[in-house]
Amino acid sequence: MAEKSGIKIAAQNRKAYHDYFVEDKYEAGIELFGTEVKSIRAGTLNLKDSYCIAKNGEIYLHGMHISPYEHGNIFNKDPVRPRRLLMHKREINRLQAYVQQDGMALVPLSVYFKNARVKVEVGLCKGKKNYDKREATAKREAKRDIDRAMKTYNR
Repeated sequence: MAEKSGIKIAAQNRKAYHDYFVEDKYEAGIELFGTEVKSIRAGTLNLKDSYCIAKNGEIYLHGMHISPYEHGNIFNKDPVRPRRLLMHKREINRLQAYVQQDGMALVPLSVYFKNARVKVEVGLCKGKKNYDKREATAKREAKRDIDRAMKTYNR
């Protein structure tokens, strides 16, 4: 059976970019069952309040909701069960050291298909304060106003 090539994004965690400064990004595989993969292909997953925990040399993804596959029966799993991420031991140890520092967190940024495999983009993030969020919103609105003005000026 030939594998499909390319990248197809299944879900993104836009709230993570609002709540955190993303310092670094890592790609990880994820341990799933067959009906979960079928459900992800159907686009029924949510990353909104998900997070990662590194313990005992492994990284687990908590809070990712994958709706049960509607044509599956006894093979459906718990929608919010912790799922193990697949990374090299060296990367896991490095991330675990960063997470133990003050204010750092592992947050899933997106889930996508890469060459017919499900991958998770995990971000090493630092939390934003409220004034950082207001500053980012002000910059975004200023850029939008400038673009709007340039659009009307170029007509």
